Amino acid sequence: MSARPRLVAFDVIETLMPLDPLRARFSGIGLPGGALETWFARTLRDGMALTAAGDYRPFRAVAEGALRAVSGYRADDAAVAHVLDGFATLPAHPDVEPALRRLADAGVPAVCLTNGARDTTTAFLERAGITGLVDRVITVEEVGRWKPPPIVYRHAAAVTGVPGDRIALVAAHAWDCHGAKRAGLVTGWVSRLEGRYGEVFEPPDVTGDDLIEVVDRLLALDDG
Repeated sequence: MSARPRLVAFDVIETLMPLDPLRARFSGIGLPGGALETWFARTLRDGMALTAAGDYRPFRAVAEGALRAVSGYRADDAAVAHVLDGFATLPAHPDVEPALRRLADAGVPAVCLTNGARDTTTAFLERAGITGLVDRVITVEEVGRWKPPPIVYRHAAAVTGVPGDRIALVAAHAWDCHGAKRAGLVTGWVSRLEGRYGEVFEPPDVTGDDLIEVVDRLLALDDG
């Protein structure tokens, strides 16, 4: 049985930060609002494909290429920038701050572990007023691999000095939890995005309808 974590690492995009506010920007460049999901799925696919091939490109570059492809290569540079610059306006989900405060009150530090860029993530934390509740931002830029290969999660353990089996990865994506689980981490899955956990993936240690419930269940694990 997994032990109570000594540190919790949060995925950022779609776990802490909703993408839905970008939908209006898709409409603004002549794409249907539903293209948002297609674009982000393609961004993840292309980033992971590069990793599988032993290559790496940063999030912005992959996201730009995916958006051009989804637009049928009709979106010009200004249109692509209009959509992606929207990341600078994205809020935090309402449950993010209270979940982080629960961890702080319990003496368990929190970090971010993201496929996104450091500057974008840091600006998001500042905008949401939660910088003081997050010890550090760890990005895949540091290892040149997109999640979910084990090296990314093991890097988080190395830079924080916390053993992997005492770190919990919290994410809204089943594939992210699976990668963390295979790397030896504790995992917490929040169901609000996918609704049901993917059957092909290693089950998470805890689940919840929101981040508060996930954090409470992680803190309730036996301290080992």
